[in-house]
Amino acid sequence: MRVYRHTQLGDMDTLKIHQEALPEVGAGQVLVRVQASSLNFRDIIIAQGHYPFGIVENHVPLSDGAGVIEATGDGVRRFAVGDRVMSNFFPNWFGGRIPPHREQYQAEQDGWLTEYRLIGAEALTTVPDHLTFEEASALPCAALTAWSAVLGVGPGDTVLTLGTGGVSLSAIQFAKALGARVIATTSSGDKFEKLTGLGADALINYRETPDWHKAVRDLTGGVGADRIVEVGGPATIAQSVRSIREGGQVSIVGALGLEGEAIDIMKLFFSQATYKVISVGSRSDLEEMNRAVAAHKIRPVIDSVFAFEDAQSAYKRLASRSVFGKVVVRN
Repeated sequence: MRVYRHTQLGDMDTLKIHQEALPEVGAGQVLVRVQASSLNFRDIIIAQGHYPFGIVENHVPLSDGAGVIEATGDGVRRFAVGDRVMSNFFPNWFGGRIPPHREQYQAEQDGWLTEYRLIGAEALTTVPDHLTFEEASALPCAALTAWSAVLGVGPGDTVLTLGTGGVSLSAIQFAKALGARVIATTSSGDKFEKLTGLGADALINYRETPDWHKAVRDLTGGVGADRIVEVGGPATIAQSVRSIREGGQVSIVGALGLEGEAIDIMKLFFSQATYKVISVGSRSDLEEMNRAVAAHKIRPVIDSVFAFEDAQSAYKRLASRSVFGKVVVRN
């Protein structure tokens, strides 16, 4: 089989295709013929050698993948040959509280940028019938993070999303499916039509309106947003504190900006809001999300698709930060 390995972190030129023997299937395992995999911004940080957690060199990249089961080992009951499956971001977090030693792809396990993947059957879930493999591969990290970030909102609530990354776009789709109103921010007026097409009810260009928290207050009658999907970290958190409704929730899912205004602790305190860090989700969460995806026929937004042989171009595309949706590699 052909498989990508990143033999030296910080040097993209070392991400190359290798020929390796097809692995043998053991008890409790399945062999997946990978049809597609997708990139997250985490993969760019890892490739650049800046990821703050332990990543091994000579690993197979990418945490998100989808494919078809070609063989099953003894004791496997969850799946059969021919089933369409997708990865769970944390392969050993099945439900409940986060395990203290949860495994991550590219650290404790190789990832999905390969033609075949041998893996424990418990680490997989079924792909919703209406999705392509490319679309399914876009769900395990960004979409599940968005689902976890907006879960609990309902009709009449206002959800604020920041930017047009994979998490924010999925958050718009899920918030609308849950009956909420969505305010979306973007740096480009050119994206207004696309965001409206996804379901955004109101739009703010944060370059033209740098104090966008004031616009959020205006759009909510001075009350603020019930839920904020906070992806900017230091660059946006201070304004999110000013934008949240009293008693609302700021779902902290990322830190795409490294510099920004310091948080006013008194404003944070008097917001009486919940500030919840979102760590993607468990397999049980993914299965719940997939039921919602199937029920509402939701399709993740795909920015671009690259051939397996051209995976480095997929990395460059995402690293440019000029994307609208997920970047996918098709096998």
